[in-house]
Amino acid sequence: MKKKKNKIYILDVTNRDGVQTSRLGLAKLQKTMINIYLNDMGVSQSEFGFPVTRHETNYLNANLELARIGAIKPMILSGWIRAIKEDVEKAVKMTTVKHLNLSISTSDQMINGKFQGKFGKDDVTRMMTDAVDFAYKMGVEHVVVNAEDASRTDIDYLVKFSRAAKKHGALRIRYCDTLGYDDPFTIYNRVKALASEVKLPIELHCHNDLGMVIACSVAGAKAAIDSGVDAYINTTVNGMGERAGNADLVSVILAIKYSSGFAGKYMLDEKIKLSHAWKIAKYASYAFGVPIPINQPGVGANAFAHESGIHADGALKDRRNYELYDFEELGRGEPEIIETGRQITAGEYSGIKGFRNVYDKLEIKFKDDAEATKILELVRYANVHTQQPLTDDELKFIANHPDIAKKIFTMTP
Repeated sequence: MKKKKNKIYILDVTNRDGVQTSRLGLAKLQKTMINIYLNDMGVSQSEFGFPVTRHETNYLNANLELARIGAIKPMILSGWIRAIKEDVEKAVKMTTVKHLNLSISTSDQMINGKFQGKFGKDDVTRMMTDAVDFAYKMGVEHVVVNAEDASRTDIDYLVKFSRAAKKHGALRIRYCDTLGYDDPFTIYNRVKALASEVKLPIELHCHNDLGMVIACSVAGAKAAIDSGVDAYINTTVNGMGERAGNADLVSVILAIKYSSGFAGKYMLDEKIKLSHAWKIAKYASYAFGVPIPINQPGVGANAFAHESGIHADGALKDRRNYELYDFEELGRGEPEIIETGRQITAGEYSGIKGFRNVYDKLEIKFKDDAEATKILELVRYANVHTQQPLTDDELKFIANHPDIAKKIFTMTP
């Protein structure tokens, strides 16, 4: 029997860590669209929010409903909570979430600096295992344990902590380079030591404080695969996230597919469709209100631009002279049509005539004025909700799933 080859999977955290970007955020409709686009792209899992945060409750349950009816499938939707029993209890009472990531600090710096002497390392391990046990007791199906600040955690303790997590049923360990402290060499050595000892799949959760987030993410994944376990790289669309951000989704995929040490040697989850990269990057840029950097790998305006004579001549003769991969692979190349004449848009003050004109262009028909009026009312709420003109895909989503959309827009303080 041929041995299964370990793979690298993508677990996107845009809707949990990306939305923690200071001064920015996403409306719940926009978070829902990100989940739909990630699913379409073949991403394995989306950490889609905080199950103990009340303003997330309707959004989370609505998205879990989308998963149940197959509108988000097969991607897993997982919630992030602290590794304490109180959070587990709230999460399962407030939502129907079945996949949880339980997080607790493990470094001396954070145990001393955050817990202020209230807890030691043994207490941290006990709190984590109690929370894991309780989660399974409460019907959670899939528990991952996050070691916050793993990169500054004593490796012997990190191994001990991870073994305890495994013993109590954790399916993976998330190695968090919370401050972007690791470099590609240290993270490789540390993850290899951890994975070799514990024999659990490893998630790589890296930050970009020192500008090495992609290199550290793929180096950590290499260490996991070299140790005989699967790797899960945490990403965000366009690298959004706290401080200097997280690992950019598209850059990570490109690094695995095309870098000299990975291409043909390490297996990326075959469900990933790079052709969706352009669409999701553009949508996230619009939703967050943050332009894509001109030099962003793959999706930046200059990613395939050549000006110098030598480069332009070489690219025209054979694109491989100056391009590692094709722009078409990322879903680029189609003309973007921008209306320059009359435009009818749908918003919070739209009337029925203009509204039906917008949906006619999307080739969506309503059976009667009553149905059209119902959707119009939801579109008005959506526009108040996002405070931006709605995209075609947002309008289609509302028309196709009006009852779920209503739940997403609803806040109950």
